[in-house]
Amino acid sequence: MRHTLSPLTAASSAGILAAIALAILLPAVPAATRPHYGGTLRVEMRESIATLDPPATGHGMAQLNGAFAIARWEAGGRAVYEADDNAAGGRPFLDAVEILMARPWREQSIDLELGKADLVELGPNELRRQPAGRKVWPSAPVRLVALVFGARVEDARIREALALAVDRAAIHNVLLQRQGEISGALLPQWLSGYAFLFATTPDTARARALVSALPASARTISLAVDDASDTAARTVADRIALNARDAGLIVSVAARAETADVRLVEARIASADPARALEDLALALHLAEPAHTDSPDTLYAAERALLADFRVVPLFHLPDVYGVNPLVRGGPGITPLGEWRFDGLWLEGGKP
Repeated sequence: MRHTLSPLTAASSAGILAAIALAILLPAVPAATRPHYGGTLRVEMRESIATLDPPATGHGMAQLNGAFAIARWEAGGRAVYEADDNAAGGRPFLDAVEILMARPWREQSIDLELGKADLVELGPNELRRQPAGRKVWPSAPVRLVALVFGARVEDARIREALALAVDRAAIHNVLLQRQGEISGALLPQWLSGYAFLFATTPDTARARALVSALPASARTISLAVDDASDTAARTVADRIALNARDAGLIVSVAARAETADVRLVEARIASADPARALEDLALALHLAEPAHTDSPDTLYAAERALLADFRVVPLFHLPDVYGVNPLVRGGPGITPLGEWRFDGLWLEGGKP
């Protein structure tokens, strides 16, 4: 018995065969369909990373991995990342990211103004000098600025006196241009919710009373900043030394941090989990491991215990602040934790 296909069935079969033929002849279409705008994002930073290999974790560069792949690495000077065509989220809009290291804040600001850079770090003074309307990307306050005492300062009265002498408000308003927050806590207010419970108001009278009970030889200590090239931190250290004088302490600002009695340091908050962030800070500042926490009350108690002996004196929580070239589109390319997210950025006029 002879069977014949109906016109509808025959048309369907022909369509299926045509689709199979096209699938064989045409190249595979990638799953990601992001448009390609092209261009190279020029980034500048103060830090100089002198390792033989690019950072794999814990740094903005490391956060480019996945969307970009390292193409050139000049330790301490320059890095170039190229767009990864097979990135899980789709190929980035940009062709590449070029990073210049070891660039002082002032030079970065000038390069941004002259159009030689697209994304730069801004210090307090540079932020003040930016023209009206400048695009700025800040993170949340994720940089803890604190005083850390060395083992030689054994008398807790000296440590407490210096903590009580520092006029955080004056430093914050004038030297830091009101960036970030004044704080007496390790964790910032936005993360813990209780930072306001830690005292930040100076008490010079109490500081003098503590110092007056000390022998004259114990009243002289040295203070240094961890990064000798950080002029903003050096200015803060100079002001702290003046505050200490009002309390009867003699604080000299030293050039070498490794020999100083107390250091002005920065530690970074890298987790949005407050318990994990407290553990990381304790480790970075060489404090004891905090007690286990399972509630805001126990977290607060654990942090207060870490600060009880004044070995570490928190002063401020500051944001990362980036100045952005007007040609940069998309973003912001900085997350609240200060992470780099450049895969969604592009440069105006870069589309081929």
